[in-house]
Amino acid sequence: MTSEADRSSQDQPGTPEVPATGTGTEADAEVAEIVGKLSGGDVVDGAERRRLLGRLSVALVGAARKARETGEGRGRWLADLFTSITPRLQIRDLETLIEHHGGLTGDALADDLVRTATKGTMAVGAIGGAVAAAQFAAPPLLLSAPAQLVAETLVVAAVEVKLIAELHEVYGVQVPGTNGQRALAFTVAWSKQRGVDPLSPASVTLALGAAAKSNLRKRLMRTMGRHLTTLGPFLTGAVAGGALNRLATHRLAESVRKDLRRQRALPPA
Repeated sequence: MTSEADRSSQDQPGTPEVPATGTGTEADAEVAEIVGKLSGGDVVDGAERRRLLGRLSVALVGAARKARETGEGRGRWLADLFTSITPRLQIRDLETLIEHHGGLTGDALADDLVRTATKGTMAVGAIGGAVAAAQFAAPPLLLSAPAQLVAETLVVAAVEVKLIAELHEVYGVQVPGTNGQRALAFTVAWSKQRGVDPLSPASVTLALGAAAKSNLRKRLMRTMGRHLTTLGPFLTGAVAGGALNRLATHRLAESVRKDLRRQRALPPA
């Protein structure tokens, strides 16, 4: 996972370590690039976000086709694809976070990070819902709905993993390891909806075992199931998709912050 100040000496600048679980195809690389843009917080224009989600859906069709050729199941393919994406996410260090958020520190900075993340996941759900509403009115276009759901799921999951990683920076909980190992630890933390405890060997995961893979698949499929609400007619999908994403991201942030505050012996918020 790329950090702007704390890179492992084993990693080359601009080429983050990618775990072996990724499929490594050109389609996967394109998916990772688009998800990185959508989860980075730089895309604020609704039209641009909608365009990128459309590109991502198309890229996912190619990636899924490759997965079918190798006989991978949807859940397994989605988990492998996601673990190839997370090391490419741009994670800001504490100094950069303070600069980007107007000098805020501590809980105030964490609050601002959560607000930004919830706005991001809410926007993805709302835009996805609006697209789905248009497809609902034109039945032949519903064939593209599954790719759209996968696209929304990957972007929301990436935003939330990035949020978890940056909350660890805010609260001074340093997760050891290379970029790839840290990315894996934060990905596993997301699947458990918890923070990483660097003092617990089970928390700092260096390899994605069978249980961790199963948890990750279940979490991704659960997130995808939440996005099924965006297939409602007219604007109901947009409203439901945005609201559910916002609530889920906020709930995740509260759980992670509680863990991190406990580790630093800070009083409850």
